[in-house]
Order: sequence, then C-alpha cells, then structure tokens
Amino acid sequence: MYSGNLWTRVSSVGNRGDRPFVLVCGIGVSSHYFEQLAPHLEQYGPVYALDLPGFGGVPHNGSGLSMSEYADLLGDVIDSLDAPDPIVVGHSMGTQVVADLASRRPELSTIVLISPVVDAQHRTLLAQAWRFATSSWREPFRVKVLAVTAYLFCGFNWFFRVLPNMLTYRIEDAAAKIQADTLLIRGQHDDVCPPEWIEALSARLPTSSAFEVEGAAHSVMHAHAREVARLCVDHASRGSASDDGRIARIAELPEEGTEVDPKEVLEIVTEEIKGAATEVSGNARDSDALVEEGKNRQAEARRALRGD
Repeated sequence: MYSGNLWTRVSSVGNRGDRPFVLVCGIGVSSHYFEQLAPHLEQYGPVYALDLPGFGGVPHNGSGLSMSEYADLLGDVIDSLDAPDPIVVGHSMGTQVVADLASRRPELSTIVLISPVVDAQHRTLLAQAWRFATSSWREPFRVKVLAVTAYLFCGFNWFFRVLPNMLTYRIEDAAAKIQADTLLIRGQHDDVCPPEWIEALSARLPTSSAFEVEGAAHSVMHAHAREVARLCVDHASRGSASDDGRIARIAELPEEGTEVDPKEVLEIVTEEIKGAATEVSGNARDSDALVEEGKNRQAEARRALRGD
C-alpha cells in the first residue's frame, strides 16, 4: 500500500469471521514474527500483518520515522481495508505504533499490546540492550534466526535512525488517552518488559487486563502462539476489560503431538529455503508478486512442518 510517499506491505491470511486482526511488529523485524500467531487467529477472523517502511525489505524515505508517523500509516492501512472494528495488535515497538493511533482514534474499541516498550524506569540504550540480550537467551532458535535475517534486511543505518524515536517515545502518555479495551501480554522471562512496567502501564489505561505467559520471553507470540491467540480472542469477545491492576498468570500449554515423517522434513525445509530466496529476490527486484509468492511458499512449508 502506498500512502504519503511511503510504502507499507500488508500480508493477509484467512477470510472468515466478522472482525479482522491487524498485526504490527517491532523494530527491525518483519511480519514473519507473526508466522505462528496468524494461523491461530485466522480461525476467528481475517489477519493482516504489516511490514512498515524500512522493515521486511520495504523501502523507506531515508529519515527515521516517528511513532506517530508510523501510526498514521497504520491508520491509512486500516482505512484502506475498510475493516469493521478491527482488533489491532502490536508487539514491542509495534505497541507504540498501536497505542499512538488508539490515543487519537476513539473509535478503535479493542487493542492488544504484546511486550510493550519502553520501560519508563530504564529508557536508555545501554539498559535496553542488556535487557534484550538477557531475554534473547530464552528465545527459541527459530526466533533468533528470524531476528538476524530481519535485521540484515533492515540494515543497521535505518535501525539506528528509528531506535532513538522508540527509546524516547512515552507510551505511558498515550495510554492515558486510549479509550479502547486494552489487553497487555508479557512473557515470564521478558526482561525488556518486566512485570512492574506492565503494572504501571496498566494503571494508566482506563480499561485494561494484563497476563503473563509461563515459559515465554520477549517474542511470546511466537513460541506461545496458542496461548496468545486464546487471550486475544477472549479479549475481543468478552467486551469490557477489567482494570484491577493485577497480572494473571497463564500456564504454558503442552506441545502439540503432531509428528512429521522424517523423510519429508528435508523436502519441506528445502521448500521453505526456496520460498525465502524468492522473497529476497522479490525485495531486490521490487516485485510484490515475488515477495508474496515467497511468503506463501514459506507459510505452506511451516504448515507442513506443524503437520497442519
């Protein structure tokens, strides 16, 4: 989608259900971060995952965008989708984008902030880098691969142009203006988003509920997609949220028992690599068709690995 001299890529999955989910990822990474969450959400409504300018191979304007500018693009996407009462979900820096838009759009009724940043008590580069590093040790290998790949696509120049805007953005100020029912989610081992910060942020929100997922780290919606999807759907369906300020603990679900024939694994992994290569080629050639083809091939390969 093209808006205000900037591009935003919108990847979609599913077409059933009345209320769509709109997903916004964090700094430097791509919509692949939602590869596990989206299939669980699409059972309840269409899912639209965004790649904002500078991320996921999407071109940018050369100057670091503010959270409000990213939020304007998110608003334009929602308007273009003509999506009735969307559930808007942000992760990490994406929570700032979602919160900024929600603070200016009272018609948004339901938002989800996963691993919101930045903790007001530790709003420095050194503190955040250390906390991110310690939290990353708890992440699955797949998430680490996705992160490294995405950061290479993003490039360090653009990353460090946007980073100061993320570090200085006061999401707590936006929170006080949000009228939407808000769900806050953190992982048990997320040092970037400690429980004290979730409690402080929840206190600023007019209506909110907060949950902690056992065994999860900063990218809680990847390795614990089923738990997060269940929280999102329950939050969207029950209406008004509670705001007692307490963080409820969600138990880690047992791993699903579906097995894939070992003989097929190499073939599936090869297909995913080919899909990734097609996506890279599409970004290099500025071809949305190739990017979409590559993303679809990777998604089908991951479905096969899950035994879906």
